[in-house]
Parts: sequence; structure tokens; C-alpha cells
Amino acid sequence: MPTSAHPAILAQWMAPFSVFFTRPTFQHVLTLVAGAILSPGRRTVAAALSIMGMRETASFTNFHRVLNRNRWPPRALAQRLLTLLVAAFVPDGPVVIGIDETIERRWGPRIKARGIYRDPVRSSHGHFVKASGLRWISVMLLAPIPFAGRVWALPFLTALAPSERYARERGRRHKPLTDWARQLLILVARWLPERRVIAVADTSYAAIDLLQAVRHHVTMITRLRFDARLFDPPPPRQPGQMGRPRVAGARQPNLAERLKSPATAWRRVMITGWYGGGDRLVDIASGTALWYHPGKSVPIRWVLVRDAAGEFEPQAFLCTDLDVDPHAVLGWFVRRWSLEVTFAEVRRHLGVESQRQWSDKAIARTTPALLGLFSLVTLWAGEALGNDPMPRQAAWYRKRQITFSDALATVRRQLWVSETFETSRDHRDPLEIPRSFFERITAAACYPA
Repeated sequence: MPTSAHPAILAQWMAPFSVFFTRPTFQHVLTLVAGAILSPGRRTVAAALSIMGMRETASFTNFHRVLNRNRWPPRALAQRLLTLLVAAFVPDGPVVIGIDETIERRWGPRIKARGIYRDPVRSSHGHFVKASGLRWISVMLLAPIPFAGRVWALPFLTALAPSERYARERGRRHKPLTDWARQLLILVARWLPERRVIAVADTSYAAIDLLQAVRHHVTMITRLRFDARLFDPPPPRQPGQMGRPRVAGARQPNLAERLKSPATAWRRVMITGWYGGGDRLVDIASGTALWYHPGKSVPIRWVLVRDAAGEFEPQAFLCTDLDVDPHAVLGWFVRRWSLEVTFAEVRRHLGVESQRQWSDKAIARTTPALLGLFSLVTLWAGEALGNDPMPRQAAWYRKRQITFSDALATVRRQLWVSETFETSRDHRDPLEIPRSFFERITAAACYPA
């Protein structure tokens, strides 16, 4: 089989990215992408070549060089991916993105950026679990997917955020998560100059410095502490007034006090898609304030939320756009739940944490590529499924919505059929299967790992 073997339809799908590679490198990229989609187990270069029937290819090192040596611009690819996703799923209106970090559990002395972090998935309020691995901060488009009937988080930009020990050992300044977030969010705003960008994040990004730095570029929505110091805006300076101008006005009650106060004005609203579930009836109270800490401040709209049924604890949120409707703030924030779903799906179905690269450049490229593959599969599946598909059913499992596993199966089917049967006759019988293809699918069934 030739070393450039890949399904023809994949070249059409990947055409928008071809300008960022040389012609030989792009042929190798097509093979690796097809292999990563079709592989049922680990997502290593060897597994990708094996599923493509190229175990006897002597030039296999050329495919490794795509990740550890060849020159191609990851940020330009991320920008093109975002452009395609926005055009397909958010053609108008605000662009809602989510930002969060995840730990890729990896071991080995040659993985230099590895650190020890709190595992956000296995830890809880009363149980702390540490994990050894790589910390990634990922920006995802939070968009309703027509064929799925709900919001999915589609990764397009992912960066490695090394540990403090890694920076100290190399004599470099450690960059905290808020600095990474500031750079990534401003970069996304530059990529979408004509669109309103709304970014939702968890408590880790509720930092005054970060909010102040990005609020003129994107609208930030995060959680807010109940004991946050809230003030009125500083009063205007009077003519002839002596001394330094005031930086804050009168102190406002904190949110814990507002929650208990009978004077707080509540409004009952219905939130759609509450944390990945159905509709939820909640009471909200909102207002504007200056979140102030000595030496720094940021104007915010705070939103206080309590469950009408009393089933969950009250929560507090903030938004850097003072004029936004608090109902919309909650509607955008609950989309953040899909971030965790995507992190779980890429581990389960795309083999994140199963790759075996050791060089720094390959490590920095492989995981962002697999996360981006999640978005590409969603994009390509949308073309094949349409807006009203039926999920694959079983007698023992009634499935109501399309999931990522269905989308991945659809794309896999398109790749197999395009490569093998595109020149077959119109009638179904007889159907000849090439021996090479039969050996490939047999190997995939017998050697899933």
C-alpha cells in the first residue's frame, strides 16, 4: 500500500488546513488523522499506521516527524478551526466560549513539563486527590449542535501550562493559570474582531487582575465568592476638592448578607439546560458593584441564585458587562457543564492519555491535536447526519439524543466507505471487498489495542 494512503473524502474535509503544511507533510497528516479516527485503542503513531494497513512501511519515521520535527503553525490551525466552527454552528449572535484546565495523567522521567496537581475530577470538597501529569488549559466553543439537540464544547485552542517546579528548574518565571487565560482570551478576541465574545469560566479564573485585563476584549462570566468586597462606584470629584481622588464609594452588603436579607428583591426565572439536564426554576437577584481589593478593582454585575425547590445550595456569579440581563448570564454559564463532558469524551473515544510521545514538541502538539479532532469529528458528522438524525438504538437501551460516539461512528463509516466502496456498482449484490481492506478490518477487530 502506498505511504500516502488515506480516504479521498478526508482530503476534502481537511482542505481548509492544507495551506499550513508542505505537500509531503500534508499527505502524512491525512494518514495520521484517518488513523487517529479509525483506531479503536491507543492513539499512537504506530496505531494510526497499523489501522491504515501500513505496518510494513519503511519510512514510518516520516510520520513521527510530523509531530516532533516538521514545521507547521498550531495557532494558525486553531484560528482556522475556530472560523469553521463559528461559521457552521454560530453564524450570528454572540460567540460563547469556555475556558478550563484538565490534567493528562502521564508518567516518565523524559516528560519534562510533568507536575503534581490537584485532580479536579477525583477530588471533592472533603477529599483531595493529587495526580501526576501534564496540565492543559483549553478554550472551547460552547455552541448548540443541531443534530445533537444540546450544547457541546468544541475545543479549538489548547496550551500546555507547566508547573511552577518546571519553571524554577529552568530559571524561568512561572506563568499562573490566570496569565495563560488572559493571553488565550485576548487572542480569541483578535480572531473574531466583528463578533461579541462571551467567556465562561469557573472559580479559578475569578481574579480581579484577569477580569480587568480582558473585560474590554471579551465579556467574562465566572463564579463569585459570597464574601467578595463590593462597593459603590467612586463619587465624582467636586470642583476644588483637595486630596487624591477616591477609588471606591460606599461599601455594599456582601452577597451572604443579601442572601439572608428580607429586603433583597428576587425574580423567578426558568433556566434551560441546567448543568446538562432539563429546565430549572430558580430565583435570582442582581445588581452592579465595584469589586475592590486594595490596589485593584473591576466593575461587575453580580447575580445571586437560589433554587426554587431548595435542592441545591445558593450560588453567586459575576459578569463584566454591567448591562447584560442576569437571566442571560445564567443561560450562558450553565453551558460550562459541557466542558467536563468533552474532557471525558476525548479520553474515552479519542485516546487522550494513551499517546506515547516523549519529545517536548511532540507532547505539546499531540494532545491539542486530539482535542481539536473532537471538534473536527463534530463538524464532519454534522454534514453527514443533518439536523434530525436518529441515534443508534438497542432493545435494552433507548437512546434519545445523538452523542459523540454516534458522531465518531458516522465519520468512521464515511471514511471506510469512501476508501473502499466508492467505485462499486450501483446495485448492492455482488459486492467485492479488496483483500487489503479485509485484512485491515480483521486486524482492527482482533487487535483493538
